[in-house]
Amino acid sequence: MADAAPSAQGPHKLGRYEIIDELGQGAMGVVYRARDPVLDRVVAIKTINLNLPKEDLAEYEARFYQEARAAGGLNHRNIVTIYDIGRSDRVAYMAMEFLEGEELRAVLASGQPLPVQQALDVAMQIGEGLHYAHKRDVVHRDIKPGNIMVAQDGLVKITDFGIAQMRTNEVKTMTGMILGSPKYMSPEQVAGKRADHRADIFSLGVVLYEMLTGHAPFQADSIHGIMYMVLNTTQVAPSVRNPDLPEILDLIVAKSLAKEMAVRYQSVKELTSDLYDCMQMLNGQGAAPFKDAAGARSEALPHTTRRDDKVRTLHRAVSRSAPAAPEHAAMTVSKAFDSYEATLRLAALTGVEREALGLTRPKAATVAAPAKAVSQPPENNKRVPSTPPSRQVSHYYVAWVVAAVAAIIAAVLFALRQV
Repeated sequence: MADAAPSAQGPHKLGRYEIIDELGQGAMGVVYRARDPVLDRVVAIKTINLNLPKEDLAEYEARFYQEARAAGGLNHRNIVTIYDIGRSDRVAYMAMEFLEGEELRAVLASGQPLPVQQALDVAMQIGEGLHYAHKRDVVHRDIKPGNIMVAQDGLVKITDFGIAQMRTNEVKTMTGMILGSPKYMSPEQVAGKRADHRADIFSLGVVLYEMLTGHAPFQADSIHGIMYMVLNTTQVAPSVRNPDLPEILDLIVAKSLAKEMAVRYQSVKELTSDLYDCMQMLNGQGAAPFKDAAGARSEALPHTTRRDDKVRTLHRAVSRSAPAAPEHAAMTVSKAFDSYEATLRLAALTGVEREALGLTRPKAATVAAPAKAVSQPPENNKRVPSTPPSRQVSHYYVAWVVAAVAAIIAAVLFALRQV
């Protein structure tokens, strides 16, 4: 292939594409704006540098072509369109549609929440694109603001299917291999477990949370801290950080971010349908139908004009994922994961030694018996003797002992539930 070799300023040509300028740099290569002289259109060219160590080259190149196959087989208005793929001696490239707009990451850079209607609209468009992909057995696995493009006309496009999982893929995602951005990853991805389409639902819930509040739900000073929080902590309700939000959004976010996959939304269509309902409620209207892949409205949602009905339904669903209830104003530890075991898993995944994290196996929790039981005066105001007569045990004393034992047992059970 007679491609111009990349220079210090970048390549002048890739295949038939004439490089115009550089748009940005990623982990595996550079993204250019280019011109297709055959079709006379501007395209975006994503490249992968092949000047890599041999042990890395095969995997990176395979992931690059996997992205092309995954995204190239998806034809949806909310997924970026792939036009072409090629390779020179030192650079592999992929030509895709060029979008006039900006990444959602740039939109959120100010740290301020988006208007609720805009946040819901962006989330619904992401959901529609994911619904289309999931129906075709493609899981994105890296939904985050940096992989969401917002065009000038408001159209939202999902990009970068580089670590997408297909049932027929040739690149095996090994258990324990971290692929994706920890701040937006699902607990099962962080733990190195097998992830399905519900991982995308969790990640979309994180993006929705950030759009509604201006802050990601899981933040820490290090990657290990973020991963620990994803596994072990329950996020602050969005309305705590943005009091203007309605309760229903607390519930939708809580269900999206449920640690247990079985408690989470089971399909992105369910999540998107609830977002449509929420949008209509905010507009003072009834429920809206779901948009299909072609953009047509179909499969009307269950008709409801009562906001309380939807709130009660979500309350019942979220209540199965305690303590994710919206009234929790402070970050709490999830009971779904053991803190010590989860931290050890993180250490194993990231190659950090146990000693480096200062981890020691915690001792089994014990509840010490009180040195002296304190009783309340009986209802008949008779004083209970501290030392009953040796010949005859007072029935009041027996009742006092039974009550004291019951109180201690109740205290122990309460303490164990808090562990």
